[in-house]
Amino acid sequence: MKKIKLLITFLVFAGQWGVANCQQSDSLSTYLEIAAKNNPSVIQKYAEYQAALQKVPQVGSLPDPELSTGIFLSPMELVGGNQLADIRLMQMFPWFGVLKAAKDEMSLMARAKFESFREAKLQLYFEVQQSWYGLFKIQRAVETSQKNLEILHTLERLSLVKFKAAAVSGGSYSSGGSSTSSVTQGNSGMQTMGSVSKSNAPSSSAMQGSAAPMQSSTTPMQGSSSGSGLADLYRIQMEANELENNISGLKNQQTTLIARFNSLLNRPPQTTVLTPADLKSLVPGISLVTVSDSMLTNSPMLEMLIYESKAIDARKQMVTKMGYPMVGLGLNYSLINKNPMSTSAMNGKDMVMPMVTVTLPVYRKKYRSMRTETDFLKAANQQGIQAARNSLQSEYFEAVQEFEDARRRMELYKNQYKLANQSLNILIVSFSTAGAGLNDLLQVRRQTLDYELKQTDALADFITAIARIKRLANIHVNENSDNRYK
Repeated sequence: MKKIKLLITFLVFAGQWGVANCQQSDSLSTYLEIAAKNNPSVIQKYAEYQAALQKVPQVGSLPDPELSTGIFLSPMELVGGNQLADIRLMQMFPWFGVLKAAKDEMSLMARAKFESFREAKLQLYFEVQQSWYGLFKIQRAVETSQKNLEILHTLERLSLVKFKAAAVSGGSYSSGGSSTSSVTQGNSGMQTMGSVSKSNAPSSSAMQGSAAPMQSSTTPMQGSSSGSGLADLYRIQMEANELENNISGLKNQQTTLIARFNSLLNRPPQTTVLTPADLKSLVPGISLVTVSDSMLTNSPMLEMLIYESKAIDARKQMVTKMGYPMVGLGLNYSLINKNPMSTSAMNGKDMVMPMVTVTLPVYRKKYRSMRTETDFLKAANQQGIQAARNSLQSEYFEAVQEFEDARRRMELYKNQYKLANQSLNILIVSFSTAGAGLNDLLQVRRQTLDYELKQTDALADFITAIARIKRLANIHVNENSDNRYK
């Protein structure tokens, strides 16, 4: 028995450890890591950055040397022999600084591609978090609706029991509203009639005459109470059917969100996604002052535009120096055989001739056009930087507004739900004991469900707003950050 107990204890701990590891393996940080490694858009941006790096050695190299060879089909007679072939090798050299400017331009463009990759990665992180929080919201909405559905089924059972009891005993069924007041008035009327009959009873025939109306009024009252109880039962069933339809709609939305989330991770659409039991433990701390200061200095989008601006400056230097002459150095080698008829001392000796070539950039229009092009690109880039700054600031204020609005709604719906839940418990007790107040009970139940769902929505919107602010400020996602807004 001791061994069996030890084995059971071990299995329980092993199961708990496995569940903990499973939850940890499907945490938000794990999903973010999977998305960063597998998302096609991020992989595409990184491949573009790698391709841009390969352009640096291309533009920084000298032009390929030119080798030309000419062979005489019939040897050309010279004074010093017969020339058989002519071989020429030429290497062109751009003006000083052209290659360096070209390398600088491509290096800066590669850095801009890397910032574009970082921007795509940050946007992916935000979309993964937004989808994950949306899944949590839908999951909590389903759980809350199912809990409220159980409350409706409980009310349905209570109403059915009271209806059957009233039908069997012939008593009345009260449910609040007009039916309750009518039954009460009917009972008071019966008591008044009875008292009048007793006090004024002149004879037995008069008593029999007064009893007849009482008996005739009993049947309509029983029918009214039975009809009211049946109507209340139908109303509860209608509420339950509508809630079941809402739950089905939420589950359809959940399936769509799971497919979208898995698409961000480049996984099959039906892959299971685990969500936390509560998001409060994942709410990170954030300082809005620090974010506003670092937003314009750490933004990958701005960094990308700044690198592009520097690349344009390097391009302007390059095109300016391209308007200067290019110098070519070469060697000409002539293959000569001996001429038996020649008595020259140079007879049969090959000739080697160094060569220098200089290009003449006399067509200046194209070089002026290239410099003008860089000026326009620079102006467009500066406007792009300013537009990006304005967009960042606008988006930051929108995110702060969402942050403050979600925090305010969290406090409001927390208090509203607490009050509505207390009212619901009171009305449930009243309905179960006296069968009264069904209208108010159903209305408060709807309010309780609405406030609980809105409380979950506010929490998800709150942490999503924080994720958006951190994405704008390029702050790394950290699940274990201090929580100062619990």
